[in-house]
Amino acid sequence: MSTCTQIQDWLGVQTGISSQAVAAQWLQLQIQASRLPELTAALVRDWQAEFATLLVEEEESAVDACLAVYYFFYLPRNGCLLEIQIRVQPGEELPAISETVHAADWHEREAEDLFGLRFTGHPFLGDFVLHDDNWPEGVAPMRHSFDGLHHPKVQKDSDTEWSPPQILREEGAIVFPVGPVWGDFHESGLWMLETPGEQIRYLHTRLFYKYRGVEKIAEGQTLDRALLLVERFSGAAAFAHAWAYCQAVERIGGCKVPARAQDLRLIFAELERIRHHAANIAEISGSTALAVAKAMAQDIVEDLLRLSARLCGHRYFFGVLTPGGLHHDLDPWRQNLLAETLPSLDARLHELEHLLKNSSSFLDRIEEMGTLSPELAQSYGVVGPIARASGRAIDLRLTLPYGAYATLAPTVPIAQEGDGYARLRIFFSEIHISAELILKTLHQISAGPVHTPCPTFEGRALAWVEAPSGATFHWVHCDAAGMVLRLRLGTPGFRNWHAFERAVENAAFQDFPIILATWGLSVAENDR
Repeated sequence: MSTCTQIQDWLGVQTGISSQAVAAQWLQLQIQASRLPELTAALVRDWQAEFATLLVEEEESAVDACLAVYYFFYLPRNGCLLEIQIRVQPGEELPAISETVHAADWHEREAEDLFGLRFTGHPFLGDFVLHDDNWPEGVAPMRHSFDGLHHPKVQKDSDTEWSPPQILREEGAIVFPVGPVWGDFHESGLWMLETPGEQIRYLHTRLFYKYRGVEKIAEGQTLDRALLLVERFSGAAAFAHAWAYCQAVERIGGCKVPARAQDLRLIFAELERIRHHAANIAEISGSTALAVAKAMAQDIVEDLLRLSARLCGHRYFFGVLTPGGLHHDLDPWRQNLLAETLPSLDARLHELEHLLKNSSSFLDRIEEMGTLSPELAQSYGVVGPIARASGRAIDLRLTLPYGAYATLAPTVPIAQEGDGYARLRIFFSEIHISAELILKTLHQISAGPVHTPCPTFEGRALAWVEAPSGATFHWVHCDAAGMVLRLRLGTPGFRNWHAFERAVENAAFQDFPIILATWGLSVAENDR
């Protein structure tokens, strides 16, 4: 009996909720809002379900403009995906689930800001994506009634002046701001460090200074135009996000991607992972004032970018993917180039790893620094290398396999310490595993075409990939003419920023930039 069948039986017997299979290992449930807290708590408690994403759609045909709210969970050990649907009528509120499913906390706050959807029992709503000093009260920019071409005017007065919250009330306590304007190439973000001395007691993060409304802009665009947005909103993981989007479109169209295209998608995705992690290692080295190590890592990153350009015509893989496969094949000369170049790049990273692991001054700065315990990692539902450094064996390439990963799964490295050194080790381990996976795929790469026509139908679908920073879930809803009605980008950056504050507590002031570097977080993935 499959796990989906088991949980389907459990739902019927234990909760009285009926479900239907919409695809292999995919169950769909339609429930009343009042059943939501009980059901989601039971899924996490009894089935160790992982929260995937929450998304909201305004119903096209509904005269009363009701909202369709989708909660997605999956079972990591068995690969069953659960889709929970709820219809919310005007003026109705949803019960918050963030008390028992803490990973949903930011998702609920985002839905409240962007759709005006209220969550009963949520401890803190408002001033999240839409900063109160830049957006008027009551605006819901993702609703159809909002004109995305014009920013609403804000009446500046004393009530809209934002000031940082302060928790500490003891004598001498201060709030020390870092950001939102940074030197170098850091993106905008404000971190308010509370302290009565030199130790950070609390951290309050304020992001979304560059909220771009990518999902709003995508509405009314063709599927091809929307793909341009998807692969550009976060260049460091352009291929991963484009792949998730294409898989959603392919699921709607029912098209089968050729085996060779699936192999090449895996190769490019793993090459992007190597470059992404190498860039993180450069940042970690720089944060600890190791200028030579930073330069070595940056030199490797530059060589990886040049290799990508020679393989595909773009340093960040823009324009490589298309629904149904790839735009271009990888000819024998480029296959040989990759096979000959990658081992030397991997060897240079091995050398850098050896140097860093044998530098006592470097280890003193990252060991036992910025620790996220396995318990907190589980509670916040962190993903990617951050999760794996804190004992969470979560990787969508294994738990919800897609593409060529269905037959060629990678080894997933795990650490338990949850500190900066554990995260560094995971970055290096994943680089070496990705290099092996690329070379193995090249050795047995399939023959044949790299693209098949993908028809356009009206429909909606969720798809996912294990991006360099972790699990990402993309939702696409399009009409029969191939126009996007709703695009939802569920990124790992949005998931992991939520937990970052807990890793900084009790650290020294001077260690904040080091902890930030070891997390490798993307503001662009968050402020989308």
